[in-house]
Amino acid sequence: MGTTPNSPGVYVDEVPSVGRTIAGVDTSVTAFVGRARCGPTDTPTPIKSFADYRRDFGGLWHDSTMSFAVHHFFVHGGTDAIIVRVANGATHSTSTLPAGEGSFQLRSATPGAWSRALRVAVDHQVDDGTDPAAFNLTVQLVDGPEQVTTGQAKPVVTEEFHNVSVDPDSSREVGTILALDSALVQVHGTVPEVRPDLTTAGGSPDVETPRDWVSGDGEGDDGSAITDAQISEARLESAGRGLWALDEVQQFNLLCIPPLSPNTDVGTTTLATAAGYCSERRAFLVIDPPRAWSDSAAAESGVESLRSDLGAARDHAALYFPWLRMRDPLGERRLTDRAPSGAVAGIIARTDASRGVWKAPAGVEATLRGVRGLTVDIDDAANGTLNQKGVNCLRSLDPHGPVVWGGRTLAGDDRRTSQWRYVPVRRLALFLEESVDRGTRWAAFEPNGQPLWAELRASIDAFLDDLFQQGAFQGQAASDAYFVKVDSETTTQQDIDLGIVNIVIGFAPQRPAEFVILEFQQSAGQNDDA
Repeated sequence: MGTTPNSPGVYVDEVPSVGRTIAGVDTSVTAFVGRARCGPTDTPTPIKSFADYRRDFGGLWHDSTMSFAVHHFFVHGGTDAIIVRVANGATHSTSTLPAGEGSFQLRSATPGAWSRALRVAVDHQVDDGTDPAAFNLTVQLVDGPEQVTTGQAKPVVTEEFHNVSVDPDSSREVGTILALDSALVQVHGTVPEVRPDLTTAGGSPDVETPRDWVSGDGEGDDGSAITDAQISEARLESAGRGLWALDEVQQFNLLCIPPLSPNTDVGTTTLATAAGYCSERRAFLVIDPPRAWSDSAAAESGVESLRSDLGAARDHAALYFPWLRMRDPLGERRLTDRAPSGAVAGIIARTDASRGVWKAPAGVEATLRGVRGLTVDIDDAANGTLNQKGVNCLRSLDPHGPVVWGGRTLAGDDRRTSQWRYVPVRRLALFLEESVDRGTRWAAFEPNGQPLWAELRASIDAFLDDLFQQGAFQGQAASDAYFVKVDSETTTQQDIDLGIVNIVIGFAPQRPAEFVILEFQQSAGQNDDA
């Protein structure tokens, strides 16, 4: 006891906990890689809602299958997403402002045709009227490129930067301020020594009244439809672009790569690369079926090739078939077909939150919201055949409507007895690996002996026991559900000399009840009184 009592009374000592707590990591942070109307390219951007996506990436766009996938994700229960925008030849718009004998250039913060609707204005009505380097800058995104130079243009977004300076030693240096605070423009090239000229007469203009504006050069362009090269080409890895932009992210759990365009599927090379990347990152890939799979027979034959292309990483991926038939919010609510990966990822997130990562994201609770039908109707016989080959079917079941009706990985072919056949078993293992990895990093550089081993055992055992109480494992007792072994058998003297601690963990996962057998016995009408 740390306190020395010197008079009668009650003394309180705070005693540190003996064990160290392992916290479970997130399970349903979903990364999307694809085309968007605007936003940073090859830069992972976390969002919490579709309103965030609309603000940062421009919202729904017919040329962006990713925009619809992200929308479906949040509609179906997703809460955390990471967006990686890739582009194929998209360009910026540049605005050039006179600055004495030179010029001051501003470039759109991100590429795309959206940047044609940017305009800027400058006034010199600054707080310190004697500072010849200071000025005020107003940047507007208006309602259309054709309106950018008119006084009647309707501003969509307005940014105002007061008392910025071309002085490189100023705390309000314009390049630094725009880099930190502007979502619309950045300084392009060098900042001139002279501040930009006035673009309007008579001091600081009222943003609600007509003024003289400087528009961009009109060069902003969306580029061409993306290809696999913008996502998985090998040269992108060293540059941290495309799929490998996610290297900057500490953790993501699910990965969706929606179709490259409304009529172009993601290539199998990209899917194989993505599955391998998920294997490295303890993540799981949700795959859309090719548009050409117009019936169950096509899916049955096509999945064999896909499984082969994915190789050993197929246990880190699941395929969902067919596409969804939904109302098009951009096309007068007409029915259109959409890839299912975003909706399925949302259902996975919803299931994780309500039931746990060990629950299969399938069944009558896994309803597809806003879906008016499916592009292929799958009956029980076709479902049975596809299920045995590791294809997760989406079905319309009365009275529940469209639901996810399968929970297998692409290693779930019945002819191959993989221990990672089921999606929840694979994802539970990934969850355990990541949680224990992060929760035991404190052990680095601790004395490698019995006290450390005992503390590791206690910490991991407490974590697994909590999961057992929640129903994550099989078994009537904890001893039947899991074990943790860290001792002189797992860590030899040679390991100790090398600075290694070996931890062995075993667990008995709950497997989905795919086949519920009902047995009926007809009574012969016996009378209990007989």
